[in-house]
Amino acid sequence: MSLFNFGPTSPLTDSEEQFTPRPRHKRTFTGFTPRELKSIDAVIPLEHRNLWKKYAIGEFQTKEEFQGEFVRHVETTLARSLYNCDELAAYQAASQAIRDRLIVAWNKTQQKHTLRDPKRIYYLSLEFLMGRAMDNAMLNLNVKQLTGDGVSGFGFRLEDLIEKEPDAALGNGGLGRLAACFIDSLSTLNYPGWGYGLRYQYGIFKQKIIDGYQVEQPDYWLTFDNAWEIPRTEIAIDVMFYGYTRKFTDDEGKVHRIWEGGDLVQAVPYDFPVPGYGTENVNNLRLWSSKPNREFDFAKFNEGAYDQSVAEQQQAETISAVLYPNDNFYLGKELRLKQQYFWVAASLSDIVRRFKKSRRPWIEFSDQIAIQLNDTHPTLAVVELQRILVDREGLDWDEAWEIVTSTFGYTNHTVLPEALEKWQVDLIGNLLPRHLEIIYDINLYFLQDVEKRFPGDHDLLSRVSIIEESNPRQVRMAYLAIIGSHKVNGVAELHSELIKTTIFKDFVKIYNEDKFTNVTNGITPRRWLHQANPKLSKLIAEKLGGYDFLNNLGLLKGLEKYANDKTFHKEWLEIKRANKARLAALIKSQSGVEVDTNALFDIQVKRIHEYKRQQMNIFSVIYRYLQLKAASPEERKKFQKRVSIFGGKSAPGYYMAKTIIKLINAVGAVVNNDAEIGDLLKVVFIEDYNVSKAEIITPASDISHHISTAGTEASGTSNMKFVLNGGLIIGTVDGANIEITREIGENNIFLFGHLAEDVEDLRHSHRFGHTELNPDLQKVFDVIESGLFGDANIYSNLLNSIGNHGSDYYLVSDDFASFLNAQQQVDKAYADQDAWAQKSITAVANMGFFSSDRAINEYAENIWQIEPVPLDN
Repeated sequence: MSLFNFGPTSPLTDSEEQFTPRPRHKRTFTGFTPRELKSIDAVIPLEHRNLWKKYAIGEFQTKEEFQGEFVRHVETTLARSLYNCDELAAYQAASQAIRDRLIVAWNKTQQKHTLRDPKRIYYLSLEFLMGRAMDNAMLNLNVKQLTGDGVSGFGFRLEDLIEKEPDAALGNGGLGRLAACFIDSLSTLNYPGWGYGLRYQYGIFKQKIIDGYQVEQPDYWLTFDNAWEIPRTEIAIDVMFYGYTRKFTDDEGKVHRIWEGGDLVQAVPYDFPVPGYGTENVNNLRLWSSKPNREFDFAKFNEGAYDQSVAEQQQAETISAVLYPNDNFYLGKELRLKQQYFWVAASLSDIVRRFKKSRRPWIEFSDQIAIQLNDTHPTLAVVELQRILVDREGLDWDEAWEIVTSTFGYTNHTVLPEALEKWQVDLIGNLLPRHLEIIYDINLYFLQDVEKRFPGDHDLLSRVSIIEESNPRQVRMAYLAIIGSHKVNGVAELHSELIKTTIFKDFVKIYNEDKFTNVTNGITPRRWLHQANPKLSKLIAEKLGGYDFLNNLGLLKGLEKYANDKTFHKEWLEIKRANKARLAALIKSQSGVEVDTNALFDIQVKRIHEYKRQQMNIFSVIYRYLQLKAASPEERKKFQKRVSIFGGKSAPGYYMAKTIIKLINAVGAVVNNDAEIGDLLKVVFIEDYNVSKAEIITPASDISHHISTAGTEASGTSNMKFVLNGGLIIGTVDGANIEITREIGENNIFLFGHLAEDVEDLRHSHRFGHTELNPDLQKVFDVIESGLFGDANIYSNLLNSIGNHGSDYYLVSDDFASFLNAQQQVDKAYADQDAWAQKSITAVANMGFFSSDRAINEYAENIWQIEPVPLDN
């Protein structure tokens, strides 16, 4: 008999009889409502409570308790023994033991939230770049030392076990890492919140460098069981594509539209518990995996059509196979749109199901639920919620639309018009016919309202219409997100101002500025200082009297009093050298290149894109190489040793970015084998850049490049990570560089280049005037075209886009002289190590503003209106 199945034989006291619910409360996999939970809790017999408490899973508190859990998982979960427990098995057993403890706290958190029924935030992001989970879980649960001691008793090093965990391939760049930091902060600050994403089977891809070229290979990160996810196969949700809309009128004369007749795919959730730091609060990241509605067509198999019998399964599983499928062709575009709708439809179904259990009226939906759209990828959620409310729940259009717009917030991540997502009308109409109808209705009602407020301004109607009257016609997803949300935020002060004065200025006119706000990005100091740089974190804790700064990053301000302390300088620089040695070992193991740790480590690691200007960086490296070659042996001794380190992935179909990667590797092949230059200059490309490699790279940086064309980088978060780890920045006046400069001081950052307000005039002059290529850049182009770095034809399109009457859209030539001058200033500053240490310490001391905790508090107060729910009250 179920513990929750009370029949007449259950002994009840007089007081319990007063609260007896209907016989046989049926426990479902989705859980009880708060009211039901309290009612049932009141009638559970004391003997049952005590028995459950006696055998309930506990949280290991000692090394011995951990070791007991470790052995149990080796022998039962893994079916291994003392004699065949290798490092992989040891990692898996340790993960399972830590996971058990995590899930105990996770269950308590979810139960607390169910009982309190607070307003929750649901964060929709197509990427969650979580990195490795075990190290982060040990840190946040404060069991790393205990776990290390526990596994060492069996002859294992914890560091080796951590290395066995593959990075969770759930993202690509800053968008996904920002989402991961935000989920961490939500848990740490005790906010009730869930993330929703996709469980990619192969991630974006595993990058291999072959003959200098990027080659994409599948990332088999799920080859071994993932201890950090909990399959929820019982909550599979049907998601439909294609089909048609049927219109009918009910007995009361109301017109209804029903979407039917399409193909069904199942969305299966996998839950990923996310612990907070210094709290028992554990939030949830729910990731959807696509499965066929019917896995195997037995009729086709019996007919001999063996391939067709599994075709449905293969087509369904393709949806969540790869992050950002190549959309250079129609089927790729359709698959990407399928991916987006599959994810938001499953997430909205889950959110609505949870709300309906509370039996609250629909008018309270936005009082209980906030949904944040991280970029335009989840914008179809706006349409899907309207469809659910109108078509399924029978609400009037206006009532439903008020709920929708009160629920959603939209975060914009770009100022580039060409980067704003658009989908062809015909594509949406074929794949999601009912949604296209709703998009047209949303647009119609919106434009009617605009026409009333701005009569006769037909150009305005055209500019703000969700439907772009191009050939082919397209749906502007960013516009749909703005119209469907109550708040729109940028992610840095400059970015937020630019979107109001450029790409969204018409919407500011329509809605006024109150709808638009700024929340500058942040990073979690737990992973990006304490976990990535434990020696520096320990040194800071010694000076500040503990690790409280990990929850209150503003406490770093206390380091300023040590900025002129020469003894502290020595400790600070020794930690930097140790981190550089760790990176040097990674470089040696990966590429065979040996680098001098006394050299200045000059790093640019991020997604490869023309606007991020890795091409300008490698051009400056070539220029430096030419200077070294032209110098006499005596003059060369005056040069600062440098190791120029690059890393990042190009989109598979982005030819120009792939050419940049090829050039970087070709330059490295020449420079690194030039005995005349030796250790004065090395050039390294780190293959398959990811979070775990970033945790090695970031603490080793002396200087890092954040050199986007002014007005193109929304914010950036890698700039924050580098400075928090004591590295300085060479950068443009763009994105969060501006706010970092304001916080740490202009003397502690190396800025260069034209300002955002000059960019359009310069681009105009390139299109309609004659612009000479920078003479130093011309020298670089000449040597590339000479064939020193291989076949010059490989680089012709890259060079022609800048010189030879190219548009130089990203102003590489315009900023090159200023960039070289900034590099000279870096060399000069680095020569005085005490002065450099002072800059580094001062910079770190003033990074308190850039915590993701501060960002989440701003979202919670100004956009989501949610409150923390501590577990201890």
